[in-house]
Amino acid sequence: MVSLVSLTTFTLVLTCFISTLQAKSLKSTYNTISSYGETSSKSSKRVVNEIDGCWRSNPNWASQRKALADCAIGFGSGTLGGKFGAIYVVTNPSDNPTDPQPGTLRYGVIQTKPLWIVFAKDMAIRLKNELIMNSYKTIDGRGAKVEIAYGPCITIQGVSHVIIHGISIHDCKPSKSGLVRSTPTHVGHRGGSDGDAIDIFASSHIWIDHCFLSRSTDGLIDVIHASTAITISNNYLSQHDKVMLFGHDDSFTDDKAMKVTVVFNHFGHGLVQRMPRVRLGYAHIANNMYEEWQMYAIGGSGNPTIFSEGNYFAAPKNADSKEVTKREVKSGWKNWKWRSSKDLFVNGAYFVQSGYGSCAPNYSKSQVFSVAPGSMVPALTSAAGPLQCVARKPC
Repeated sequence: MVSLVSLTTFTLVLTCFISTLQAKSLKSTYNTISSYGETSSKSSKRVVNEIDGCWRSNPNWASQRKALADCAIGFGSGTLGGKFGAIYVVTNPSDNPTDPQPGTLRYGVIQTKPLWIVFAKDMAIRLKNELIMNSYKTIDGRGAKVEIAYGPCITIQGVSHVIIHGISIHDCKPSKSGLVRSTPTHVGHRGGSDGDAIDIFASSHIWIDHCFLSRSTDGLIDVIHASTAITISNNYLSQHDKVMLFGHDDSFTDDKAMKVTVVFNHFGHGLVQRMPRVRLGYAHIANNMYEEWQMYAIGGSGNPTIFSEGNYFAAPKNADSKEVTKREVKSGWKNWKWRSSKDLFVNGAYFVQSGYGSCAPNYSKSQVFSVAPGSMVPALTSAAGPLQCVARKPC
């Protein structure tokens, strides 16, 4: 008679095999680029991940910014942002929530037409109320040091096709209730935001890439109310308690449709928990660097499906916090599909697996990407956060 242990082992091996068949060849994935135009010396080259390999070697990135929209992978692949719109240049860091002026960030993000939003210079923007984004917008901070901080931050609600790339969002505060303009023709009363850095609410096709997120009142990234088709990649996150929440509430069953890819991020110093915490939906967590956690790294409730693949988990010194995972229930979780494949565990870290059957992401051809073993993650995430791009040179 086949033992239960043997059956479980076979199931896990089969799941990993299926996932491997989905991936592209590693040979074509991990490219090298030269440091700021150097081409002759092998020592000047560095490994880049699949997203960065799509665009960073191009010295003409500044004049071909919209090519970035073709580089997303995972569930957020196909997010257009402002690819088919004009370039809008932010020249003024001031903010007026009800009557935004041309040249400000708020004026750009509320427009109904697609826009690719860039910045004329370095700037720190302190918003006076939450920044409500409209569909088909890209916020592209490349070539400037852009910070949104010390006030309310970004709300992506009921829209689609939004890209946020290359900016720092930190020290976000709750907003007071009041009037906020969301389109050129609509000003509505808002009840006040919670102090999230980025709140994604009832939205789809969202890509958050190469941002720095830290020290906000509530979460750094919330994905709630049936939001889906989302990729969160290449971000550097630090100094925060509740980092990412996927799913509004265990009873909000519409969140079963949620699909999120978390890839190539660096979870840095001073993080406590929720990297992410998932309810009901599906999360593919791949090739991320977990430098530290104080309570746990990956958690959830409401029977979500979580596939942890090729991550680097470095456990904290605290002997009571070595476990990567946390189920937010006391019992009934053993059938939940939580799997680990190709992960690297350091300093006593361990992942408690559960469930049976495949938990592969079943990506489409345009979404699929190669997942490297966890040992490659330090190199693949070494450029997480905003990049210091210089025009006419590889970034």
